[in-house]
Amino acid sequence: MVSKIAVVLLSGGLDSTTALAMAVEQGFECYTMSFNYGQRSLAELNAAKNISKTFNATKHIEVNLDMTEIGGSALTDHSIDVPVNEQIAEQEAIPVTYVPARNTVFLSIALGWAEVLEASHIYVGVNAVDYSGYPDCRPEFVQAFEAMANLATKAGVEGNKLTVAAPLINMTKEEIIATGIRLGVDYSQTVSCYKATDDGLACSECDSCILRAQGFEVQGIKDPTLYL
Repeated sequence: MVSKIAVVLLSGGLDSTTALAMAVEQGFECYTMSFNYGQRSLAELNAAKNISKTFNATKHIEVNLDMTEIGGSALTDHSIDVPVNEQIAEQEAIPVTYVPARNTVFLSIALGWAEVLEASHIYVGVNAVDYSGYPDCRPEFVQAFEAMANLATKAGVEGNKLTVAAPLINMTKEEIIATGIRLGVDYSQTVSCYKATDDGLACSECDSCILRAQGFEVQGIKDPTLYL
C-alpha cells in the first residue's frame, strides 16, 4: 500500500502554499518544512508556521541552515542589491536573487525527513513558467532529483519509491492563484517579497512582488498583499 504521507517544502509564499493546499486536497497527511537559511525576510517563516496550522499539517519544522557563509546571492549577501523595477528587465537570464544550490539542499534535507516518516511524496512549489530564470525550478531538475533520491536511499533500494511532486511546474501565476482560490487559500497570509519587512509588508518592486501582482491582476482578483 502506497503511503499517504507527504513532506511539503513550505516557504510561506504564494506558490508553496498552493502546493500544500493541493497535497491536502489529494488526501495526504502533510508534514511541512521551512528553512531559516539567512534570507533577507524572516516574515515568510512566521507565515509558514501560520499556514501550516491553517491546513492542519501534522507537524511543522523550521531548519536552521546558514547559507550566508557561502553568499553568492542577493537574498543571502546584503552587499548585493535585490534588483527592482527597470533593473529586473536589464538583468541576465539567471538573476542575482538565485541562491546557489538552494533547492538541491532543501530537497535533500526534506528527503531525509521523508525517509524517516516513510513518506511517499515530497511536494515542492517550483514553477518553470512564471519564474525568475532559476535552473533549479525546471522539470529536468525535479526529474533528476527524484531519480537520485530513489538511488540514494534505503527506502528507494527496498522498492519504496519516492515521488517528488511539483504540481505547479507548468502553471502560470494566474493559474496558480485560481487553483489556490478554489482550494480556499487565503493569500493574505502568504509572504512572497524578497525584501519584506518583519511585519510582512512587501516592497512592490522586486521580481517576486511584480510576478505576484501580475497574477492577481490577470485573474481579476483583488491583490491581498500588504505593501509598504
